[in-house]
Amino acid sequence: MSAYAVFTRERTLNASELQLYAEKVASTFAGHPYKTLAAYGRFEDLEGPPTEGTVIIEFPSMEAARAWYDSPAYREVREHRLEGAVYRAVLVEGV
Repeated sequence: MSAYAVFTRERTLNASELQLYAEKVASTFAGHPYKTLAAYGRFEDLEGPPTEGTVIIEFPSMEAARAWYDSPAYREVREHRLEGAVYRAVLVEGV
């Protein structure tokens, strides 16, 4: 069953760190099947506090999503995201 990694940026802390993350994140997907469904496109906050954007990535399963998220390559690169902004990250299984 497909799974989705949903990243919502709530507040930028350091634009330089986010730029480093943006430059390096694509390489972390090597060997991991995925499909980007949304990436900082036009959006509307309907409920809750304002956000700065959302990314939604589809994986074939929760296990595949975790394999990417926990991979050494992504662990190293995500430090730039964590230094660069406040994010909410969720893995959710499809129906």
